[in-house]
Amino acid sequence: MKDKVVLAYSGGLDTTAIIPWLKETYDYDVICCCIDCGQGEELDGLQERARLSGASKLYIEDIVDEFCDDYIMPCVQAGAIYEHKYLMGTAMARPGIAKKLVEIARKENAVAICHGATGKGNDQIRFELGIKALAPDIKVIAPWRDDRWGMDSREAEIEYCHKHGIDLPFGTDQSYSRDRNLWHISHEGLELEDPSLEPNYEHMLVLGVTPEKAPDEGEYVTINFEKGVPTAVNGKKMKTSDIIRELNRLGGKHGIGIVDIVENRVVGMKSRGVYETPGGTILMEAHDQLEELVLDRDTMEAKKNLGSKLAQVVYEGKWFTPLREAISAFVTSTQDVVTGEVKFKLYKGNIIKAGTTSPYSLYSESLASFTTGDMYDHHDAEGFITLWGLPLQVRAMRMNELKNENKK
Repeated sequence: MKDKVVLAYSGGLDTTAIIPWLKETYDYDVICCCIDCGQGEELDGLQERARLSGASKLYIEDIVDEFCDDYIMPCVQAGAIYEHKYLMGTAMARPGIAKKLVEIARKENAVAICHGATGKGNDQIRFELGIKALAPDIKVIAPWRDDRWGMDSREAEIEYCHKHGIDLPFGTDQSYSRDRNLWHISHEGLELEDPSLEPNYEHMLVLGVTPEKAPDEGEYVTINFEKGVPTAVNGKKMKTSDIIRELNRLGGKHGIGIVDIVENRVVGMKSRGVYETPGGTILMEAHDQLEELVLDRDTMEAKKNLGSKLAQVVYEGKWFTPLREAISAFVTSTQDVVTGEVKFKLYKGNIIKAGTTSPYSLYSESLASFTTGDMYDHHDAEGFITLWGLPLQVRAMRMNELKNENKK
């Protein structure tokens, strides 16, 4: 019996070439594992492709609902956005993939897990930190960091496959490097490698259209939440994954959620990418819109800071850590009152507020109105301002005293 390795398999050229390379380099029995996070038609034909490439078995594991409930929603509820723009579609998916790879490795009694992430990217860190946290005894193989890999182009990988009897329809045409799941699709490469160039959206976009090509008529949408979790769109109750699918459709139609980012990777370099996150952008905005109505000022301030920290933690692959668990526990405790309905209009790339209601609303019309209400006396502000500004006043007085002393 040969030792087994579980390969994180996408069906693309890189992971297909890794199959014969693992057998040739390590003499392993290769078990392919494709984790379905909502890639859609990208999973078609994988069973035959893996078999023809020399794998002894292929698992296709559907974790779409787990991805939504256990990874996406904790980040939505926290308002976790990396560097103010990136909604972390790739980063959120990696811990769920790592967890499933470990489960399959345990099931198959595998001695190693292999991934196809390069030595320049974030994913190598995310996969390996997840595996280390869940299965510290299992060996990790990263071919792109192995001197024995020896392939540095698509042409070299195709030639290697051909030499090993794998004649699959991989082309040498250069296209964008993409990562897709239910939450988003990312685009890297080609003209995006030059920050001075405008993205070729006509050639690039997959999930929607640019705002210029969106309908000239706006569309109203309502989302209902219960304890921070979306439960219905336009009055129709759905599970979270179906809500994201519907919001992707609506957002893509109206040019929502297209961002061009230069981000700081964990490994120290800057990289540029375009992300399409139509449904995610809507969901994050709707959740924020409801929270600003129901959360008190101090909680919102603490949540904002912790949301930024969670984004960094998740981006850096530290999902399975005490810090991430602690932040998520705090966020969960704030969601008991995040219940209500959010209405907005989608129009040419914009999400325009159209009204929010909640039984837990902290908004008081009598307090916010310019007319005097029973709970607020304008005269109270005078004493408050005196005390609030006392440190400033004392400092200014002291500085003036020092100036006068220096003039003597």
